[in-house]
Amino acid sequence: MRVLRGDDSGSSPVEFVLVGTMLTALTLAVLQLALAVYVRNVVHDAAIEGAHHAALADVAPEEGAIRARQVIAQTIGSAYADDVSAARVEESGRDVVVVRIRTALPVIGLIGIPSAMHVDAEAPAESFDER
Repeated sequence: MRVLRGDDSGSSPVEFVLVGTMLTALTLAVLQLALAVYVRNVVHDAAIEGAHHAALADVAPEEGAIRARQVIAQTIGSAYADDVSAARVEESGRDVVVVRIRTALPVIGLIGIPSAMHVDAEAPAESFDER
């Protein structure tokens, strides 16, 4: 029995499997975090672009929502562009266009928690009226 207790043969493959599994899990977690940040940045940029487009003087707010949907659909897929809305509101005495996007937060690949990410973007509305 003492001979078996001091024998290290066969421990290298076990250590390799254990360490390899942990490093693989860590690598996949970092990649998933990077994907979630990328999706958030795409959705945020789409909201900003939609708000700036909808803020033009001769454009309806819904056209900004359409623009945001197009950007999201072309970049990460139309499943992330389901809940996009745009409205013209008055804030501090000024007209502002607000684009709101609710989308999934990717957890495993692009599969995620529905409506977990909320992104709002605002842009000052242009008009032909002089104030």
